[in-house]
Amino acid sequence: MFLRSDLNVPLKKGKVLDDFKIAASLPTIRYLLRYNCRIIIASHLEPVGGEKNASLKGVAKRLSEMLGKKVVFASDCIGEIAEKAAEKLRPGEILLLENLRAHKGEKADDKVFARSLAKLVCKDCGFRTKRILNKLSGKESEGIYVNDSFGVDHRKHASVSAIKKYLLSYAGLLVEKEVENLNKAMHPARSAVAIVGGAKISTKIALIKSLLPKYDAILIGGAMANNFFAACGLEVGKSLVSKEDIALAGKLKDKKIILPVDVITSSGKTKKIIRSSAPDKVKKSECIFDIGPETIKLYAKHIRSAKTIMWNGPMGKFEEKSFSHGTMAVARLVGSRSGGQAFGVAGGGETMDALKKSQMVEYLDWASTGGGAMLSYLGREKMPGLKGIVS
Repeated sequence: MFLRSDLNVPLKKGKVLDDFKIAASLPTIRYLLRYNCRIIIASHLEPVGGEKNASLKGVAKRLSEMLGKKVVFASDCIGEIAEKAAEKLRPGEILLLENLRAHKGEKADDKVFARSLAKLVCKDCGFRTKRILNKLSGKESEGIYVNDSFGVDHRKHASVSAIKKYLLSYAGLLVEKEVENLNKAMHPARSAVAIVGGAKISTKIALIKSLLPKYDAILIGGAMANNFFAACGLEVGKSLVSKEDIALAGKLKDKKIILPVDVITSSGKTKKIIRSSAPDKVKKSECIFDIGPETIKLYAKHIRSAKTIMWNGPMGKFEEKSFSHGTMAVARLVGSRSGGQAFGVAGGGETMDALKKSQMVEYLDWASTGGGAMLSYLGREKMPGLKGIVS
């Protein structure tokens, strides 16, 4: 059984700092263990802090602790090291391969690389057979590929795309849950409110266009709002903007798109001069770093009346306490409305960080493991990883 998971978690000196994605992967792993499958897990891991390489060895240790079961680690994902480790694996045992992105073939969606991965579970793999398996047990699990890595399913990478040419392919339990819950967000109960923040409009324009016909209000925050202000001819001082995003903002004219009515700005080299002002009162020496108190009140009114709430992207530079109020207020509002009064779904790395910081993540109806993947799915963009495994 070849299981593609998304175990791309933050580490420091090999120790996992946040095991949210590992926990999300456990139901599928436990399901396969119930059928005594030999499980070979593959994942990518992004290097952090200027590191050139990133190792999943620390992830293997944490996964073992969370499962209460030994997880064998292979220091490569293909070649002799991986093949020997795979050969030794017995039914009911788990092998975690080293970082897929250590090889250029992963991002290149290289067929040779994909087939090398597939051979770990099926030495005679060719183009996948149409044979239907009645159960997952013993040798019957050989030659099967399970995609449980929603967070990268918008990427055309070898371990989520090309590999499906060589193995029978299925969706994992996490992927099924992601699709089920994001489909609810795509076909929302009204009234529906989307909260869209972050820096770039270019990465979220497909999402906004997709939501406009179905949502009653789209609340804009973060540096993204700066581009809308600039498109309206307002002074944004030294705030983060781009010519591309200003041009896109100028084309997105709809009464459903709601902008901040006040902002928190900072000026001076030490960034200690902080004030609240209307968007048309920003000075040339200032930077916009958060939504203001009147905007929080306005957005709260929309969120409290919603039956569906979708959130992606912070309202400001929330990692700094002085500019965290807007994002923390939205996190508390979304969390408190979810799980009964409204269907609440959120995703994206910074959004999840804010929800965890506010201790509201557990109240959400669905916390997506995918940031870019969530945007692509809701924006109706191509999802190579889901092709052929999700209808």
